[in-house]
Parts: sequence; structure tokens; C-alpha cells
Amino acid sequence: MDPLSDIITLLRPSSIVSKPITGRGRWGVRYAAHDMPGYTIILKGRCWIAFEGQAPMALEEGDFLLLPSTPAFVLGSHPDVDGPSRDPSDAPVRHGDQEGEAQFESLGGAFRIERANAPLLLALMPRMIHIPASEGRTARLGTLIGLIVQECAREDPGKDMILQRLLEVLLVEALRWRPVAGDDARTGLLRGMRDPALARVLSAMHSDVRAHWTVAGLAKVAGLSRSAFAARFGEALGCGPIEYLARWRMALAKDALIGGAKTLDRIADEIGYESASAFSTAFRKRLGCSPGRFARAGDAVAGRFDPAQRERAVGALAHYIG
Repeated sequence: MDPLSDIITLLRPSSIVSKPITGRGRWGVRYAAHDMPGYTIILKGRCWIAFEGQAPMALEEGDFLLLPSTPAFVLGSHPDVDGPSRDPSDAPVRHGDQEGEAQFESLGGAFRIERANAPLLLALMPRMIHIPASEGRTARLGTLIGLIVQECAREDPGKDMILQRLLEVLLVEALRWRPVAGDDARTGLLRGMRDPALARVLSAMHSDVRAHWTVAGLAKVAGLSRSAFAARFGEALGCGPIEYLARWRMALAKDALIGGAKTLDRIADEIGYESASAFSTAFRKRLGCSPGRFARAGDAVAGRFDPAQRERAVGALAHYIG
């Protein structure tokens, strides 16, 4: 599996809201910030979206927008409209005039990702992915979103699995599109994977996370000198290659601990530590808590403990993964 697929799989996206949004006439609505990823595709007409502190941006018919973490914003029919505050809901929404054919139509939604590794998505993605209809990529995205909306409206067996797979494909489709030039300066996995030499290195590390990788060994995979490779990797990824490997190993460890089905010995072996003791020491040093304590916090957040424990654990888990 390639690095991008590895990370999307680890995030385990699951749908919360996916619905049609329509409007007619002059309308506007305001939403508060929330930390869930959100997306929309414009099916008909146009709208304007203004994020806090930024100028309004037009979204035209066929445009796709994906946000890894949604800031406060105003959505409206014109760039100068404001509107009442509104809470997200899972029901279809009609803005403006309630009678007559809609002048604006879109499909939009928000979804949850595995909280323990949510920072991976923020590090992976630009602050916003806007794919204009003129790029010729949004027809596939529109089909995916339409399927997500249909599945959300049904209660058929296998619904959760289908939604997770559709959201995984949606994320991969959006992330592998080359962002606009202004985002190219952002460090992270996507930038590294656009460099053929670094892409070989990232694929090698993800394919064998247990290996005793060294900078010199990875430089050979890249076909570069040790110094040139280290500098190029750091510029693209924002950290050194061994640090990247350590972060990925910890991401895999957090996922395994929350799953609760593996012993510390097995987790340590699978991610390249010589013993459970060595893994526990590295985990505590990096996250500030023992693997056992992290697992218990994950159990509570997942609903395996009582509500009072869950409330305390949400704060603890947020601290550990921040």
C-alpha cells in the first residue's frame, strides 16, 4: 500500500452529515467553526463563501471544496450578504425563498476521522482544497458525493462500511489532485510524494516500517548523497527522515492501542521496536503517557466506559494527541 493510502486507511473516515443544500433569491447563513472535515460540490448556480478574516470566494457550478478543519464561515447568494447563525443538521436545507425552483443546488457534508490520528490529516492536507470545475476532475467527485448522500439516507446492512470506503476514496481523489501554486510551499506528505526520489523513500518506509532504516540507507533508495537527501527530505516533509519514521510508527501504535486487540509485545514487534519495554519508553517520551494509559483513554472515548470516565478521557486523549 502506498503512503497516502496507508494514512487515509488509518484515519477511518465515517460520515456524520451528508445532504442536499438549495437556495433561491437573496440569502445568507453563518456557521461557527468546528474541527470536523467538511466538503461540498456545487451542482447548480453559484454561491459565495467567506471564511473569518478573508475575502469572499465564489464557488461556481461544478466546483468542489474540501476543508480538513472547518473555520467559521458565511455562505450566501451574494458576496455582501450576512445571515443568521445556524447549527449543522443532517436534514436537507433550503435557503432564501421557500417557493419556486431552486437557483442554487449543492451537496455537502461533514465527517469524522479517527481522533487519535487526526493531526495526520491536518499535516497532510492544505488548509483548503478547491478544485474548480474547469480542471475536469469534479465529475468523479460529484458521483462519489451523490453516492454518500444516497447511502446516508438509507439503513441497509453494511451502511457504515460502504460510507467509510466512499469517504476514503473521496479523500484520496481530493488529495492526489495537485493544489494551486500557493499551497506548494506547505510541507508534508503530499509535497514529498510529488518528488520521485522522496516518493521512493516514503514508499519503502511504509512498506517495511519494522526495518532498521538509517539516513544513509534511505539516501541510497533515493539515489542521492546522504547530505543532499537529508536536506531535500527536511525541506519537503518539515522533519528529518528518521523523525518521520518515528511519527508514523507512533501513529500505527496509537491506532493499535485504541483497537485494543494486540499486546504491547506484538505492537512493538510490528512497528520495529526490539521489546515492549523499548516501545513503552519511546511512547511515553513522545506522548507523555504510558501506552496503557493511552489505551484506557481511547476505550472511554470509544464508549466502552461510563459517561463520567468518557468525559475525562476526551480531554486526556486530546492532550496526548495534540
